[in-house]
Amino acid sequence: MNSLNIQIENVLVWVDTKKCKACSICVSLCPSGTIAMVSDPHSTLGATIEVIEPESCIGCRDCELHCPDFAIFVAEKDKNINFAKLTEKSRARAIAIKENNFRKIGV
Repeated sequence: MNSLNIQIENVLVWVDTKKCKACSICVSLCPSGTIAMVSDPHSTLGATIEVIEPESCIGCRDCELHCPDFAIFVAEKDKNINFAKLTEKSRARAIAIKENNFRKIGV
């Protein structure tokens, strides 16, 4: 089992950047602007995913369920995990990221 697939305490979403092929499917599906693509000259396509706003993760798991490379993981919902509610601010960030070709904004 991949060690990154094990629940990391107090972390809502995490990425195995070695597996990420920068397809941006996960970013295109994220409703809360939690993740974005960032430049990475060592990755397959010169980019990788980054968790930019971990506290805004709503736990929808769309990123994890649609990742063709199994590179992103979302915590299991339980009484110790507090996912965020989708806010107008996080929704606006997600739209801005999508309009910025899935890239991190404000860089």
